[in-house]
Amino acid sequence: MDIKQIQELIKFVSRSGVNEVAIEQKDFKITIKTNQTPTVITATVPAPAAAPAQVLPAAVAPQPVSATDGKPAAPAEDTSKYITIKSPMIGTFYRSSSPDKPSFANVGDEIGIGKVICIIEAMKLFNEIESEVSGRIVKVLVDNASPVEYDQPLFLVEPM
Repeated sequence: MDIKQIQELIKFVSRSGVNEVAIEQKDFKITIKTNQTPTVITATVPAPAAAPAQVLPAAVAPQPVSATDGKPAAPAEDTSKYITIKSPMIGTFYRSSSPDKPSFANVGDEIGIGKVICIIEAMKLFNEIESEVSGRIVKVLVDNASPVEYDQPLFLVEPM
């Protein structure tokens, strides 16, 4: 399995809603885990690496039920009008360059394309993450110094 296939598998896992995927081949083994609700799919692939991958449908989560009246819980706040800025990598999310420095982006701040909005540390490298959209920060979805996954939502931005 080459790096491109692994990257595609990571994208598939993050979009499908599964929590963990483990693949074993003759001399290769990979396990990909996310921080979503637990659903496990384990696949054993025969030795030929060129075999086509089988896509398994993701499990559908039941709608949450309120403990007080037995009716479905109210839906979450409508965020469809906002743009979601997602993590381009796995690592640790930081809102500022050091604890004594101000945050790169706060709720209410206007950001533009190319503005540094956070840092993600991956393997002792500090990567400045730049905005790819212009707008106003509506919500910061991750706590400072928290681990983040690939494609995890970081900010909600109201487009301008």
